[in-house]
Amino acid sequence: MSRVESVTVEPVDIPLDDPFRIALGTQTTAETLFVRVETATGAVGIGEATPHPPVTGATRDAAVAQVRDALSLVEGRDSANYRAIVDDVRRSSPGMVSAALAVEMAVLDAHCRERAIPLSELFGGRPEPVETDITVSLVSPDEARNDAAAAADAGYDTIKVKTGDGVAESLARVEAVVEGHPDCDLTVDANQGWSPATAVRFCRGLDDRGIDPALVEQPVPADDVAGLAEVKRRVVPPVAADEAVFSPGDALRVAEREAADVINLKLAKSGLLGARRIAAVARAADLDLMIGCMLESAVGLHAAAHLVAGIGGVSHVDLDGNVSHSRQLGGADPGPVLDPSGPGHGVDPDIDWSG
Repeated sequence: MSRVESVTVEPVDIPLDDPFRIALGTQTTAETLFVRVETATGAVGIGEATPHPPVTGATRDAAVAQVRDALSLVEGRDSANYRAIVDDVRRSSPGMVSAALAVEMAVLDAHCRERAIPLSELFGGRPEPVETDITVSLVSPDEARNDAAAAADAGYDTIKVKTGDGVAESLARVEAVVEGHPDCDLTVDANQGWSPATAVRFCRGLDDRGIDPALVEQPVPADDVAGLAEVKRRVVPPVAADEAVFSPGDALRVAEREAADVINLKLAKSGLLGARRIAAVARAADLDLMIGCMLESAVGLHAAAHLVAGIGGVSHVDLDGNVSHSRQLGGADPGPVLDPSGPGHGVDPDIDWSG
C-alpha cells in the first residue's frame, strides 16, 4: 500500500520581468502555491497552482487555506486510489479549483514516481516534445512588434495576442505582431473582454486587413454561452471556449449550443483528470482541443505537457506561463518546445519547504 504520509503546502511569489496585462487585469508577480506529498515508501510528488481570482475564484491565500482544510481527505490513503482522492477533494468544496489542482498534481506525481513511470502514461501515451506558442499581452503596437520579432528570433512559430481592450487598440496590436513576425501562426484571446457585437466587429476588422487568425479565444463573458454561439455563427475564424468550460458538463453545454469550435483544457479550471473527461466530451462532439495555462512554473507546465502527450490530438498549445518569471524553479529554460520526461512530471523544483 502506497499510503500518503504527509501533505505540505508552500506559497511562493515569483516576480515577473514584464507585467502580464490582459482584459481581466495586470499581474506583476506569479502568486503560486506548491503542494508536496510524501508516501510511506519515500516517494515525493509535487503539485502547483497559480490562482487568479477573476478566473479561478479564490485568492492564493484562500487556496493555501483550502489545501490545509483538505489534508484529512488525503493523508493516510493509498495514492494508487488517486481518482477517488481527487474526486473527494473536489467534492468537498466545488469552488476550490486551485487547491484541488495542486493536491491532485502532487498525488498523481507521487503515484507515478513510486512506479517509475512518466505522468503521461496515466493518460495513454509516452512523453513526447510539445511545441508551445508565446503570448503578447496588452502592450502598445511598438512593444508588440518588438516582442513578435524577439519571438521569431527565439524560434516560436505561433504567437497568441491578447486583445479585449478597445477594438482599434486590439487591431493595431495584432497588426504590429504580424509586422514583427510575418511568418507566425496567429491566435487572439480577448479574455471575456467584449460583447458579441464587438467581437464580431473585431474579427471583421482583421478580415479587412487580410489577417486570418487560427483561433479567437473566449471573446465574450464566460456565462454568455448564447453570445459565444452568436460570435461563432458570424465570424470566419474558429472560436474557442476557455473560461466558459470548467467541467465536462460545461463542455457538453457548449457543444449542445454549438457555441465553439475548440475547447481549452486549462488545468487551472478542471485539473488533470477533469481535463481528460472534458477532452472526451469535446471529441464526442467533434470539437478541437486546446491546452492553456496561467503563470505556472515548469512544474505545472510540464504536467500539462504530459497530459498533451498522453491524450494526443491537442491542436493548440499555450504553455508559456513561465517565460517572464524572474527565476526558474526547475526544468529547462523556457522556449518553444517543452520536453516532458519522467518519472512523474519530471520536474524537481527548488523550493524551501521549511515554511
